Amino acid sequence: MNTHQIETELWEAADQLRANSKLTAAEYSMPVLGLIFLRHADNRFKAYLGDIEKSIPAQVPAAQRESLIKLEFQGKAAMYLPEEARFDYLADLPQGKNVGQVIDDAMELIENEYEVLKGALPRGFTAFEPDLLAELLKIFSRDSLKKATGDVFGRIYEYFLNKFAQSGAQEGGEFFTPPSLVRMIVNVIEPDHGIILDPAVGSAGMFVQSGHFIEEVRHQNPNDKVTFFGQEKSDTNTKLARMNLTVHGLDGKILQGNTFYEDHHALVGRCDFVMANPPFNVDNVSVSKVKSQVGEGGRLPFGLPGIKSVTKDKKKEAGESISNANSLWIQYFYSYLNDTGRAGFVMASSASDAGNKDKDIRQKLVETGHVDVMIAIGPKFFYTRSLPCTLWFFDKGKPEERLDTVLMIDARNVYHVVSARSHIFTEEQLANVTAITWLYRGEQEKFVELVASYQRRVDEWLALLPSRLATDGETVQELAVLLTTFAEKVKLAELNKDVPVEEQITEAQLVAYRVELKAAGEQTVAIGKHVTDLLSQAAKARETIAVADLSTHAGQCALQAGLNMLAPLLKGTQKEVETRHKLWLKLLDTAEKSLSARKADAYDNKRARELKRALIAADQKKDEEPTVRDLALEALKQAAYFIGQVHGLHHRFPDAVYADVPGLCKVVPRADIAASDYSLTPGRYVGVAAPSEEDEDDFQERLAEIHTELEELNEKTVMLAERIRVNFRELIL
Repeated sequence: MNTHQIETELWEAADQLRANSKLTAAEYSMPVLGLIFLRHADNRFKAYLGDIEKSIPAQVPAAQRESLIKLEFQGKAAMYLPEEARFDYLADLPQGKNVGQVIDDAMELIENEYEVLKGALPRGFTAFEPDLLAELLKIFSRDSLKKATGDVFGRIYEYFLNKFAQSGAQEGGEFFTPPSLVRMIVNVIEPDHGIILDPAVGSAGMFVQSGHFIEEVRHQNPNDKVTFFGQEKSDTNTKLARMNLTVHGLDGKILQGNTFYEDHHALVGRCDFVMANPPFNVDNVSVSKVKSQVGEGGRLPFGLPGIKSVTKDKKKEAGESISNANSLWIQYFYSYLNDTGRAGFVMASSASDAGNKDKDIRQKLVETGHVDVMIAIGPKFFYTRSLPCTLWFFDKGKPEERLDTVLMIDARNVYHVVSARSHIFTEEQLANVTAITWLYRGEQEKFVELVASYQRRVDEWLALLPSRLATDGETVQELAVLLTTFAEKVKLAELNKDVPVEEQITEAQLVAYRVELKAAGEQTVAIGKHVTDLLSQAAKARETIAVADLSTHAGQCALQAGLNMLAPLLKGTQKEVETRHKLWLKLLDTAEKSLSARKADAYDNKRARELKRALIAADQKKDEEPTVRDLALEALKQAAYFIGQVHGLHHRFPDAVYADVPGLCKVVPRADIAASDYSLTPGRYVGVAAPSEEDEDDFQERLAEIHTELEELNEKTVMLAERIRVNFRELIL
C-alpha cells in the first residue's frame, strides 16, 4: 500500500474544496474527515462481507439476509454499514440527487447502529455544491483508496489535520503519534489484559494497535480481554477517537477533558497499562489547579515541577503556573498504574535531563525501581516537526533482580528513510529493538522464535528464486534475440529512407553494434552460469533448512553458518542480474535512438516495448504492479536481507542472552544513574559503537535519503522560481 499516494489523492480532494467551494477550510475540514472515516469503514466492512455472505444459506429470503449479515458483524474487527451508508451506494447516486442530504442521512444511519458514535459523525454535507460533492466521492472511490488496509485512519487524519492547520482550519500544536512509535510502545509493554488508559488519546491509535496486538499475537478478541479508557482535551479529537475505535470494532470509553485539571475516569492506581503521546513542553498550567493532586495517592506523588518566574502583577492577574508540564505527565502515567502495571509513553528528549525540580522528580522515580526501559528515538518520525524524542517505560511488576537497573537503548541510528522529512521503523527494526527488551527480561524463547521466523523467511524467498530468475532470464534472452534479429536482418536502405545524407546510419555503425551484441551475449552467458550456481547453492541451503532444528539457539547457529556463506553469493548475483538488465536495455536504447530500429521490418517494436517494461523498475513507469525485474531482484534481496537480520542478532547476542552492545544498549544500575544527576538519556550510558566496515545496505539507505532530499529541494526550487516569476510579473504590470 502506497500511503503517500493515498494521502496525496485525499488532499487532492480537499484541494477541490479550497479551489471551488464557497466554504472556508474550517467549515469543510471535519466533513472531509467524515468521508475519510466512511471510506475506511467501508474498506473494513468489505473485508469481512464476502465470507459472511458465503456463510448464509442461499435459500434464506432476501428480506432476512441483511439482518443475518448485521448479526454476523458482532465481534468482528469492523463495523456493520447499512446499505444506504456504503460507499458504493453513495458514489453511484444518480445525477441530480441531493448528494449532501444522502450523506447526512448515511451518517445518521451509522449513529443509529452504534450508540457510542452519537453526535460524533460530521453533518452539514448539504452546504457543499452537489457537483463538487459528487466529484469528491469519485476521488474517494479510486482503487488505491479502496485497497487501503491497516491502521491508515489515524495517520491520514494526522496528515489532514496538519494540512488544515496550515490553512487555518485547526489550531496548531496537535501532533499525533507515528505508527512506528505506537507499535514500539505496544511491543514493549504488551497490553493484553485489564484496563488500558490513554489520558491524551488523540485519534486512539494506541488503542487500535493494542487491539491488533491482542488479535495477531495473543490470538484473542480484544473486547474480551481489555477495557479502553481515553481522555482528550479537544472535542474534535474525542469524536475522532470514538470513530476510530468503532471502525476497528473496539469498545472503549472516550471522554472530553483537560487531563491537567480533570480526571473523568478516576483510575489512579487501577490501570494495568497506560500509554500516551502527550503534548510536549506545555507551559502555563495553573499551579492552583493542580497542587491538590500532590501527595501519596494523588496524581502527582513526587511533587510539583518548577514554577514559572513572573512579576507580582502577573501573579495577581493569572496566578502562578508550571514552567514545563512534562513532569506532570510523567507522574500521571506512573500514578495511574496498579501494583503490576506497565506504562509506555512518548516524551520530549529534554525531559530525560531536565534540571532543578524535574531532576528531583526523576530521582524519586528512579528510586522506586520501576523505571524499566528508556529508548532514544531520532528525528523525523513526526510529520510536522523534526525533533527527536524518548520512549519511557515503567513496570511496577519488575522482579526483584531488575529493580536496581534500567535498560537504556539508543535507537537514534535505527530508522528507514521514507522521504527527506520522514523516517519510520521497518517491521524487522521494530522486532530487533523489542528483542533487546525480551533478552533483558530473560525471555529467551521469544528471541529464538524471532530468529526462527527470519530463517523461515529466508527459506520462503529462496523457494521463489528458481521461477523468478528463470522468468527474468527468459525475458532478457527474448530481448537479446529480438535485437540480434534486427541487427542481422536490417537493411541500411530502410533505416536511411528520407534521411539527409549527413545524418544517415553507416555500415560501420551496424558492424559496431553487432560487436556489442556479441560481447553482451558472452557476458550474459557468464552471468547465467553464476545464476545457475546460485540456484544450486540455494537448493542445498533449503535442504539444510528443512532438517535444521529451529527451536533451539544451537540449531539456529549451525544453520546460520551455512546461510552466512550464501549471503555474498546472493548479493553478487543481484548485482550481476542488474548489470544484465542495464546491458540489454542500453543496447535496446542504442537500437531505437541511434539506429532508428523502429523503421525496420525486422524489428518488433510492440514486443520491444513490452520487454523494456518488464526489465525496468515499476516505480520508473509509475506502475503499482511489480515487473519481472522487480520480482527477481526482490527474491535475491529479501533472502540476503533476512540472512543479514539473523547475522546481526547473533553478532550482538551470540549466546541468545542479554549483553551490553556499545552504541546500542546497556543495563545501567541505579547508582550509575545517580552519579549522572539522574539523567535518563540513553546516549549518556551506551557509549559509541566501535568503528567497523560500512555496511552496503546502510550506505544505500543514506544514499537514498540524500537522493530524496535532493529531489524535494529541486521541487521547491522550481516552485520558488515560478512564484518569483509571477510576483515579478505582477510588479511590472
